[in-house]
Amino acid sequence: MSKPFLDPLRAGLLGMLCSLSPALWAASLQAELVDAQGQPLAGAVLTLRGPLGAEAEPAAALMDQQAKQFVPNVLAVRSGTTVAFPNSDNIRHHVYSFSPAKHFELRLYQGTPSEPVLFDKPGAVVLGCNIHDWMVGYVYVTDDPWFAVSDAQGRVQLDSLPVGSYAVSLWHPQVPDMLPQAAGALVLDEQPSQERFTLAMQAPADVAPLAPSSSFGDAFKNATRDAAQ
Repeated sequence: MSKPFLDPLRAGLLGMLCSLSPALWAASLQAELVDAQGQPLAGAVLTLRGPLGAEAEPAAALMDQQAKQFVPNVLAVRSGTTVAFPNSDNIRHHVYSFSPAKHFELRLYQGTPSEPVLFDKPGAVVLGCNIHDWMVGYVYVTDDPWFAVSDAQGRVQLDSLPVGSYAVSLWHPQVPDMLPQAAGALVLDEQPSQERFTLAMQAPADVAPLAPSSSFGDAFKNATRDAAQ
């Protein structure tokens, strides 16, 4: 059997790309996300859109339910990601969202639903539980290939990034109209970069997303609340 032919020019280019690839993916970013008063913001999302042709594929993700809370409270995923919603509590939950970016419902259940939910449209998705009104979580869906959610100290870390120029976007559940904020351009090279970003904020909402009365509203809630608690 004959071997595939690779002409000398293509072979040389391939060898060059292979030898340069470690350096091309040597950039890293450490960032601090704060509000207008300089206080660190937990659960803020930083996304990067940068060099073309160096983008990771969407991967599966998970948002748990523990102690009657969504864990993590903010989950960032890329468009096209499937998210599982296991229920680790010993009671049942009824997860739903009516956000424009994703409208779905996981009816009263324990354990893990058989199918994950596909998030195929960018935007902020607000989650609620029709049994426990205080349970509010967020799935932030982005078309940008690199992203991270800040920790309790408002810090994010992104490693193994391709060297190049990036457009930075920021998001948090308390940003006005829940829309991402452009944060300018950033050039990353082989040297680690440290940056600080400030987000404009508004007062937090006090209520969970509204559930429709037609499908599983007050009558359903009253009928199932005692059994679920």
